[in-house]
Amino acid sequence: MYLKELNIIKRNELIRKVNFRNGINLIVDITGKDGTGNDVGKTTTLKLMDMCLGSSKNVIYASAENPRDENLLVKKFLIDNEVVIQLRLVEDLNDPMNEIVIERNFLKRNSAIRTINGIEYSNDNLFEDGLAKALFGDTILKKPSFRQLISHNIRYEDDSLVNTLKTLNKYSKAVEYESLHLFMLGCDIEHGEKRQELSYKLKQEVAFKARLEKHQTKNAYEVSLNAINLEIKRLKSQKKDLNLNENLEGDLSVLSTVRLEVSNVSKRISNLEVRRKLIQDAKDSLKQDIQEIDTDQLVAIYEEASTYLPELNKTFEDLVDYHNRMIANKISFVAQSLPKVENDLEDFYSELRTLRDKEAEISQRIAASDSFEQLDSIVTSLNNQYQKKGEYEQTIEQLEAVENEIKEIEEMLELIDNELFSDSFESVVKRQVNKFNVFFSRVSRAIYGETYGLTYKISVNKKTGKKVYSFSTFDVLNPNLSTGKKQGEISCFEIAYIMFARAENIPHLPFVLNDKKELMHGNQLVKIASLVKEENIQFVCSILEDKLPQELRKKPYYVLELSQDDKLFRIES
Repeated sequence: MYLKELNIIKRNELIRKVNFRNGINLIVDITGKDGTGNDVGKTTTLKLMDMCLGSSKNVIYASAENPRDENLLVKKFLIDNEVVIQLRLVEDLNDPMNEIVIERNFLKRNSAIRTINGIEYSNDNLFEDGLAKALFGDTILKKPSFRQLISHNIRYEDDSLVNTLKTLNKYSKAVEYESLHLFMLGCDIEHGEKRQELSYKLKQEVAFKARLEKHQTKNAYEVSLNAINLEIKRLKSQKKDLNLNENLEGDLSVLSTVRLEVSNVSKRISNLEVRRKLIQDAKDSLKQDIQEIDTDQLVAIYEEASTYLPELNKTFEDLVDYHNRMIANKISFVAQSLPKVENDLEDFYSELRTLRDKEAEISQRIAASDSFEQLDSIVTSLNNQYQKKGEYEQTIEQLEAVENEIKEIEEMLELIDNELFSDSFESVVKRQVNKFNVFFSRVSRAIYGETYGLTYKISVNKKTGKKVYSFSTFDVLNPNLSTGKKQGEISCFEIAYIMFARAENIPHLPFVLNDKKELMHGNQLVKIASLVKEENIQFVCSILEDKLPQELRKKPYYVLELSQDDKLFRIES
């Protein structure tokens, strides 16, 4: 779908209308050399189109460096005047019949507008799903998401202006980029989404294991536990060798039995409390799954099913309802043993109180003995050793459990990786990279007279040891590019990718939105203008007029003229 119009509407009054055309579309600051070239609305125009394509509306008035720092004048104008941003797209610029109309405003809750062809969407996630369906049809989208897929088409943030391939946010993981770039090349894998989930879970389990072993390794805990058992054995032998009278010996025997029972009951209580905590954690985790349901994933599953089963009679709402009922059933299943655990805990606590009373009674009788102080010291030491023993045993059990979990995840990942990193799949990746490089080198030679290429390597995550495809671009003859040259490489990549995706029938947008093109040399901008027109690609960029080459300093190339006297929203007027 091509860009047709961008309209800025204030209370049903049109204050800006931008008409787009095939080829280069310039958003120009015509202030001249005496002006600053800042804050007239060039970048904001690109952000408005991005907002209509699913980004947050906050990008329009929030600072990129500090989101809490807002342009209050612009924000107040947009909200108080109920400004609506309308973006129109068409399948064919020469035939405007098949049109998509997207509208958004800056109000909240029930006053918020998020519509596609008049259909209202109640939240941003559903709106993004609607955009994916409207722009990419019935194409199956699991991972990467729609916003990830179009991230390289829209470049106004600083990182995206200097990174050809790294177009996601700074917190994105290597497996997310792997999934995105494989999809872009037409090498999407069946278990890509599952691989991302397992990789994230593996990272969590490895971090949990590291936290458990912060002070000692599992082997050190086992060595310490063995030493504790030897000390307990020594203290028991010392207690046995005490020279006590006959009655005291009997009391000590009973006391030992009672304390052994206390230890056993305490251990059972400890195990039950751990079990109760695990059940409660599982319930909380499942409840959180209902609250944080990934609608992108559910819609993608439904759309994939719809593709292969056209007569599927279940709606997306059925799917959501089914998902929530499944979670509720899991919660019910997990929680069904909780009442018995609670009852057992109550019984054991009652038994423990009885034993403690009996222990206190016997201890009081023994206190009359002359050997009590020596005995009490031994018993105190024994109790301390038993406490350490319980703590170490519990830590070792947790470490064994997390090690088993890590092993299971690694086994599942290995099955997926065996497919992903097989010779046959890598040959597909290599073939698609070579296909793309035909376009990439052709475009770069046409614009710069140089050969740019896309390459990949299989890297290994240092923490998890897992493989991942890593893609990068390079200039065959000059790997160290200047900022302006880097922007040129990015433009070559975007143009080449649209040509490649078109040839391979891969979902894509036939337009790019670029900021700060004054950093590029004018000769290359002229060549880009010629190439994109020839290839039916829309190249929308913002630039200062006095930085434009003479060949492009013509009104037919301008789609929007801004200045210090005529800024984008015309708030001053």
